Amino acid sequence: MKVRFGLQARFLMALTITMGVVFALLALLLQRQSVMQREVDLLGRDAMQTMAADALSRRGEGMVEQLADSLTNPLYFYDLDLIGATVRAATRQPDVAYVLVYDADGNIVHDGTYDIAAYGQAMTDPVAPVVDAPEERVTQWTDTVMDVSQAITIGKERIGGVRVGYSLLDIRASEARAAGNLNSRLVELGRRHMGWFVALLATLALACVAIALYVQRTLVKPIRELADAAEAIGVGNYDAKRLVSDRQDEVGALVRAFGDMNDSIARHDRDVRRMAYTDALTGLTNRLAFRESLDHRLMMLRGSGRQLGLLFADIDDFKRVNDTLGHEAGDEVLLQFANRISGVVGLMGGDEALLARFGGDEFVILIQDGDVRDSATRLAEALVRELGQPLMLEGRQVFLGTSIGITLFPEDAADASALMKNGDIAMYQAKVAGKNCYRYYSRAMDQAVERRVHMEQELRGAWERGELSLVYQPIVRMSDRRVVGAEALLRWQHPEMGTISPAVFIDVAEQSGLIESIGPRVLRAACAAAAQWANAAGSHEPPFVSVNVSPRQLRTGDLPEEVAACLRDTGLPASRLHLELTETAVISDEAHASALLAKLHRTGVKVWLDDFGTGFSGLSHLRRVPVDGVKIDKSFVADMQRDPDDLALTTAIIAMAHSLGITVVAEGVEKEAQYDILRARGCNLAQGYWLGHPMTATEFRHLLI
Repeated sequence: MKVRFGLQARFLMALTITMGVVFALLALLLQRQSVMQREVDLLGRDAMQTMAADALSRRGEGMVEQLADSLTNPLYFYDLDLIGATVRAATRQPDVAYVLVYDADGNIVHDGTYDIAAYGQAMTDPVAPVVDAPEERVTQWTDTVMDVSQAITIGKERIGGVRVGYSLLDIRASEARAAGNLNSRLVELGRRHMGWFVALLATLALACVAIALYVQRTLVKPIRELADAAEAIGVGNYDAKRLVSDRQDEVGALVRAFGDMNDSIARHDRDVRRMAYTDALTGLTNRLAFRESLDHRLMMLRGSGRQLGLLFADIDDFKRVNDTLGHEAGDEVLLQFANRISGVVGLMGGDEALLARFGGDEFVILIQDGDVRDSATRLAEALVRELGQPLMLEGRQVFLGTSIGITLFPEDAADASALMKNGDIAMYQAKVAGKNCYRYYSRAMDQAVERRVHMEQELRGAWERGELSLVYQPIVRMSDRRVVGAEALLRWQHPEMGTISPAVFIDVAEQSGLIESIGPRVLRAACAAAAQWANAAGSHEPPFVSVNVSPRQLRTGDLPEEVAACLRDTGLPASRLHLELTETAVISDEAHASALLAKLHRTGVKVWLDDFGTGFSGLSHLRRVPVDGVKIDKSFVADMQRDPDDLALTTAIIAMAHSLGITVVAEGVEKEAQYDILRARGCNLAQGYWLGHPMTATEFRHLLI
């Protein structure tokens, strides 16, 4: 067993040798030691208080700055749930007494509680920040709390702020304990080092030198090394040389413990940095790290004449995956897309390429090698091609694709914010262009986006203002040309822009999601109008009404319940309601669509496939999807007389649909010759300007009479 010869034993041995000499000077030395002890105690207390205050201030400033960044979007959109979750997470940090989020007027928006008891109250406490003060961050102290406030801004506009209060009670208690320990150690150290003072005597010069050298080697040097290492850790340098000691005394144990602590702090710092700069789901660079890298690269490239390109890739119809298959499936889609994008970028992006996930289903790629425009084009084409391949999800194939917007530095913009905005605009234009493609940013896109945003704003509330209305185009039976129904068509008469084409505003409603509120209103209004047609039909069978259904309405899964409620409230029999769905809306998720259509069939409602022949399904899908009729697209009807292929295709659609017991409706009949050709081939129903223009519900009722 190895005997441990500690510091105390070594100092006792030195004191024993010099005790006889120092006895006469003991009284003086004791007095000097007492004075020095008090001075060191005061200096130690001041140093500990200063260090604790500085550390807490840095921690508070860092935390409140991070909270301000995290709360910018939630506060701007007044998302109290997300604000509350963020505040509660921050409140759980050590020593945090409170976290308050306030608006631009200084009124409390959230205090972390679930019932937000202080909501809307003004902050009147002594350290409440001045809302209109020019400083963005303010740190204030009281005897019991340190309050750090940070303004939350968007651009130069202050939209509110956040306050974090740290309790000083535990810190003061820790300082008191540390001061007590320091004082105890000073007393003990004074006793141990009594022999050092004796060395001051000229008669013991040799012993003094020997003891000084001994103390320097065994105590001062290791402590100095520890102090240097602590200073390096304080400035964030965790890679400094690790201290090693084979000594078996207290100093050796302290050196080894300090080394272990340094390793632990370094690991924790790496973990924190990884969490702060890495997307948790995909492992890719996140928005924060990407923005820092982009700012740095732009600063290096500015004035150099070199280019830089950003590619914004957004998954098409990703919301459909979350809505129909759940968020776990959505996460799996994001992982598969991230892997595919990483593979393509690694192969074609160049050595300096950087891939990041911006959140949700949006990925951003930075490239700057060679001819950036040419590289961006080739990379975008490869991404569209690769990401257009089907995904295997829960044992089934899912087709999504991606829309990519490309913007270049310095041609399109000179700063990071403008570049990112331009990339978003270009990506949005790619979606407008039909999705699963890429578009370069151009200044004309800004005007197009402004017009589209303006139209979306005007479309909100257009129904309530009476600008939207329904007209009805007659549908006739071809055997006797009797009107048997009508298609409800939506029209928009704007007081300033005039009549707006449905092809324009319906697309805006689809892209913005407004169709989810407009569609049910159209359905209810059409059912109410059709319910009034029964008396006008006289002895003939009352006409039906056909209503177009948006793909978004189909995806939500609420369509059967909405239809049932409309029929119940308006009194319209289910057999007189026909729903028209586009071919692509049905085949995009055939299993989901089939289940909903089967549920509608059981109520007696009929379902038609609109614009049949323009999609990619083919007639084979008619065997798997429960539909009652198909509407031949007007593009085939228009060219039947000139194009033998259109005539042959139309004839085939009619024959195969009849073989499956499905009704065939022809759209766009504008000439008598077209009508005769379709009638000769057994087409059941038709509509078009030759048979009747769209008209109001009252006009259609008069037509029936």
